[in-house]
Amino acid sequence: MTLNASMRRSVLAATAVLLMAAAAPALAASSEADFKAAYAAAEAANKEAAALRNQWTTTAAALAAAKKAADSGDFDRAVASSKEAEALAKASIFQATSEKEAWKALEVR
Repeated sequence: MTLNASMRRSVLAATAVLLMAAAAPALAASSEADFKAAYAAAEAANKEAAALRNQWTTTAAALAAAKKAADSGDFDRAVASSKEAEALAKASIFQATSEKEAWKALEVR
């Protein structure tokens, strides 16, 4: 079964509309509310890392960059820096928890 030219155009147009609709959230600019949510998540992860006594200085730098970007109104950059800070904090948490027991494997017996 072959599609005639007008049906092919209709299918292509519908596909294009669906793809643009799916991409719309990615194209939307970040808002102050997006920043606040991302920053809160990053701060929470950083506080958990602090409780494990394993905060990284790079996390603090990313949080500071996020705050500076938000203060200047660049919420896209602020959200990106907040997400970077959250990822760094989570990595430091992983490091702390994995090394908590890993040292035993290195112990000379």
